[in-house]
Amino acid sequence: MRIGIRIVAIAALATLALGVSRTVSPRFRLITLDPGHFHASLVQKFMYADVDSVVHVYAPPGEDVQQHLARIESFNRRAEQPTHWIETVYTGADYFDRMLAERAGNIVVIAGNNARKTEYIVRSVEAGFNVLADKPMARVPEDVGRLRHAFDVAREKGVVLYDVMTERYEVTTALQRELARQPALFGTLVRGTEDDPAITKESVHYFSKIVAGAPLKRPPWFFDVRQEGEGIVDVTTHLVDLVQWEAFPDQPLAMSDVDMLRARRWATAISPAQFRGVTGLAEFPEYLRGDVKDGVLQVFTNSQFDYTLRGVHARVSVTWNFEPPAGTSDTHFSRMRGTHARLVIRQGAEQRFKPVLYVERDTSVPAEQHAAALRSAIASLQDRYPGVDVTPDGGAWRVVIPDRYDVGHEAHFGQVTENYLRYLRDGALPAWEVPNMLVKYHTIMQAYLLSHRR
Repeated sequence: MRIGIRIVAIAALATLALGVSRTVSPRFRLITLDPGHFHASLVQKFMYADVDSVVHVYAPPGEDVQQHLARIESFNRRAEQPTHWIETVYTGADYFDRMLAERAGNIVVIAGNNARKTEYIVRSVEAGFNVLADKPMARVPEDVGRLRHAFDVAREKGVVLYDVMTERYEVTTALQRELARQPALFGTLVRGTEDDPAITKESVHYFSKIVAGAPLKRPPWFFDVRQEGEGIVDVTTHLVDLVQWEAFPDQPLAMSDVDMLRARRWATAISPAQFRGVTGLAEFPEYLRGDVKDGVLQVFTNSQFDYTLRGVHARVSVTWNFEPPAGTSDTHFSRMRGTHARLVIRQGAEQRFKPVLYVERDTSVPAEQHAAALRSAIASLQDRYPGVDVTPDGGAWRVVIPDRYDVGHEAHFGQVTENYLRYLRDGALPAWEVPNMLVKYHTIMQAYLLSHRR
């Protein structure tokens, strides 16, 4: 059956009220497939110049799709920069086959339950759709071969398959990458050791959080690693991507460049009250009861692994807690060690839980030489990041970033989408993107396999 008449009416009224005229022949038309994760809605937090305002949604009936539509409606109704999306929704058991047959758009957005995600990607690409997929595109090791097939088919059919790597757009991360490319300041990336890696990426996430101004309601399947995937293949996707993107910028990598050294996984304990608080369910569903120990749900969301990439030691760590301290949210720590300096992103209480980039001098470099190199590096960034500066801070230098660059995590989804649309207009991804996506998923699956051997 078709649903969504109320959403269509609201969007249409908003369009008329704003005096917005739809493009006669928009170049891109979005399809949202089985949206179960809030990331699907964040792709539509803003409008895009050559994207049709009508979006076709195909999903099984249930609360997941209703939550998605409610978020889109909230974007249409907000006071500042309201959107004018018109959601045309189909729900039914045949939703996926119906999507493939109707061909209502040319870009499929996939962000939801990961149990079928790789299947969704493969079949959508085989049908000739462009695909923008949330992480992870692979949930278990056997998915990597299927993903490789999807990229081969995408190349043959001339469509673009891409994953949503929002963390590249966080300004401190972008500047960390830029400064690491300044040899007079950074030197060269050290190789590091297993106990003292050259690159460290640590992330702390929370089950209970605020999204789009409201408490996030999690679907109960999010706590099932057989559907969502284990933590070692989820947020780690972002961190492994950043290791590759910062250490070897614009360079294609190969799976043989990766050597997994050690990996471990551990569970987060979720009480029945906590589960009820974020899902609304009074008890754990049947499919989760095998993960309940002494009345508490054990969710394998946490992981740490050490590996080398082209001989450079890297450590990736992700921890999930139930809820953040008051006034905070997800946090990130990142360190890159060069022969002349260290580039460190901290986001703790001292930084008021906002990411701050520091430049720390190696003792082998004279202080005056370091300061001159830093000033020169910052000056070279002014054409791309005007207003960025540095100031002394406790024996290091703190990078001062104007507030206008701090757009927030939710806005990064729009930046990823804008970049993806540019690739579609160009007709191809950069040459290094596809091999590096495959290396990324190969890396996390090697960690997955190693963590299960213990």
